[in-house]
Parts: sequence; C-alpha cells; structure tokens
Amino acid sequence: MSFRTLASRSSLVAASALLIAPAVAFAQEAAPAAVAVPEKGDTAFMFLSTILVLFMIIPGLGLFYGGLVRAKNMLSVLMQCTVIAAAVMIAWVVYGYSFAFGGSTNAFFGGFAKIFLAGVDPTTTAATFSKGVVIPEYIFAMFQMTFAAITPCLIIGAFAERIRFSAAVLFCLLWVTFVYFPIAHMVWDSNGLIFGWGALDFAGGTVVHINAGVAGLIGAIMVGKRVGFGKDMMAPHSMTLTYVGAAMLWVGWFGFNAGSNLEASGGAMLATVNTFVATAAAILSWCAVEAFARGKASMLGAASGMIAGLVAITPAAGTVGPMGAIVMGVLVSPLCYFFVSVVKNKFGYDDTADVFGVHGIGGLFGALATGIFASASLGGVGYVEGVTMAGQFVTQVKAVLVTIAWTGIGSIILYKVTDIVVGLRVPVEAEREGLDLASHGEAAYHA
Repeated sequence: MSFRTLASRSSLVAASALLIAPAVAFAQEAAPAAVAVPEKGDTAFMFLSTILVLFMIIPGLGLFYGGLVRAKNMLSVLMQCTVIAAAVMIAWVVYGYSFAFGGSTNAFFGGFAKIFLAGVDPTTTAATFSKGVVIPEYIFAMFQMTFAAITPCLIIGAFAERIRFSAAVLFCLLWVTFVYFPIAHMVWDSNGLIFGWGALDFAGGTVVHINAGVAGLIGAIMVGKRVGFGKDMMAPHSMTLTYVGAAMLWVGWFGFNAGSNLEASGGAMLATVNTFVATAAAILSWCAVEAFARGKASMLGAASGMIAGLVAITPAAGTVGPMGAIVMGVLVSPLCYFFVSVVKNKFGYDDTADVFGVHGIGGLFGALATGIFASASLGGVGYVEGVTMAGQFVTQVKAVLVTIAWTGIGSIILYKVTDIVVGLRVPVEAEREGLDLASHGEAAYHA
C-alpha cells in the first residue's frame, strides 16, 4: 500500500470524525447519568459487620452483664437485652431510620420521609466515604439498626437487679425515640448539627457510649440502690460467663468499628488494627493498675480493661494511627478504674455493671482524645484543611457537651414518665426473691 493511499484514508477518517463528533456529543448529553452499582465485596463486608454487631448484643452483652449480677437475676438481664433489642429493631424500621437518616435538612431531626422504610428498596443505595462507591441502602439501614439496638441495652447494666421488666422496655423505647435517634442524626447525618461542626466520631463515642453512660448514671440514681447495697454480698455470680461475654464483645466489635468505614478498604483495616491494639493495651494497663493498687490483677479487671479499650477507640478507630491507639488504650484504663473504684464509692451510687465508669468515662475520654491523636504529626490521618489540633479539640468538647446535655435532660424526663406510667422499681419482696422468678417465673440454675 502506497503512502498516498494511506494519506487519503487518513484524511477521510479525519473528515468523518469531524462530521459525526457533534452527533456523538449530543448522544452523550442526552444519555442518562450512569447509576452507581454497589460493590459486591463491600456489600458482603457490611453484611458480616452487621451480623457481628448483632452478636455483640445477643448473646455477648447479655452474658457479660448476666455474669456480673447475682444468680437469681441472670435470666432477667438476658430477657431485658433480648426484648429491648427486638423492640428497638421494630421501632427503627417503623420510624427510627427516618428520624435519624430521613434526609431532612433539620439539624436535630431526620424527618418523616422514610417512615416504614418508605422509598427504600433493593435498588436504592447509600454512599460510603469513597467518591462513587455505594452499598445497598438496606444493609446501611440494618447496620445502623444494630447500633440503635445495642445502645439502650448498655444502659440496663446500671440498674440491673431492681427495675421492672416493663419499665426497662418502656424507658428504652422512649429513650431511643427522643434521645438516641436525634443524637445519631446530629452526629452522623450530613445535615446534623454536630456533623456540621466537623466533630470526629467514627463509630459512636458520643452516639453510643457517652449517650448510654450518662443515661445509665441517671438511671442508677433515680431507680435507687439495690436492697442491701453496701451490706449484703453482691459479687458477680459467674466471672466465667462475664469473660465469655466480654470475649464475644471484642470479636463483635470488629464489625462495630471496621464496619463503620462502610466499605472494605484501607480505612476498615486501620479500624481493625486499632481495635486490636487499643484493647490489648487497655487490658494490660488495667491489670497493671490493679496489681499496683490491690496487689493482684483480677479477671474482672482484665474484662473491664477490655471493654474500656474498646469503648475508647470506638470514636477514633478510623482516624488515629496504631501507636496513638495504643496510647489511648494505656491511658483509658487508669481513668475508668478511678471512677469505678473511687468515685463510685465516694458518691455512693449503685451502678451495677459500671456502665458510667466504663462506657461513660471511656467514651468521654475517647471522644476528646480523638481530637488530639487524629493529628498527622501523631500518626493519625490528619484534619481537614485549615483545622488545627486545638480547633479540633474544641469541636470535640462541644460535641461531648451537647451529647451530655441532651441525654442528661432527656433521660431525667423519660425516667419520670416511665415511673408515672408503670413504676420503675419492683417491690422489695420481688427484689429479694430475684427477678428471674418474680418477673419471669423461671430460674437460670437449679440445685
């Protein structure tokens, strides 16, 4: 083939391209925008994470709390965890998802657009942290549902062994409606008040742990002390079950923290590493503090350190580096130990499972420490452009204060309402007999 022939064909191709280019451009403009398709790997990852958080509630939290109470109240704790979680799951589908993530531009409330999961179907999607990456909205809604289900279950450990079963269920339903759902919207929805401030809460330091811890403290005070508190022997009846429950919580917490990345990417793996090392550091730290203060390290202390480390790293899991996570784990245990062994005794409140001392204080520490250890200079992922460590820390303080105020005031009102409607406390005779028999007509153990 001659050079002239090649040149002629090249000219023809060029001329044809000039003629058809406008038509191609018009067709591209007229074509609908490409619909984002969920990645199957990310979807499977979020499904697994959701199931792991359910595993934290049933049976993890139930066994952890159940082992901490006396044998006559074991089943009452399991029942409360199970029924409250089930009730909140239904509430979430009916209105909770809408109240938290309904698309409203209101800073405190998600709106009514997704009541009964209206508009949510197998084709709708939810965005992740990566541009263009989505997951099915159903799995996002279910993942968030497990968070809503476990948070009120955390509260019941504060007043275990003396609250009416009906009161526990009613209070928790009211509480998620007027406290949890609004705070979840404020912190995690793009239109939320605290989200707009730029506060960092990767997996729930404010939404879950400070929220539940403060509500638990108020409940322990308003429900009152157990009969014989400070006089009778009230040691945990089964540290074996408490250990089993704590271990389940640690395993499930990988879904809690890594799943909050919403996709199986490097961010999820950072959260996984941090969930390992912060927890390990907190266990060792609590054991060291106990050995120094009491002369012996206890299994209860190791389990408490495990939970304290998990709580502390929750808001920071995807934003701090592994070394920062270790430092957070080391620091949180002495702080929680002080509140559990000194402050509680000093003020005399009866927080059965140390919900405030571990979840409340651990969550508060974690939320504030996130603002520091997220710094790139300390191994974290860094702040958004223009934000300094001091500025981020102030934002974290504001988020913590709003959460404490909202849950504090709301919880006081809702405990009062519950007391008026059904009464908070069981009769003294029922408490002495044990809630397993008095409230449920069965016993966990038989001689």
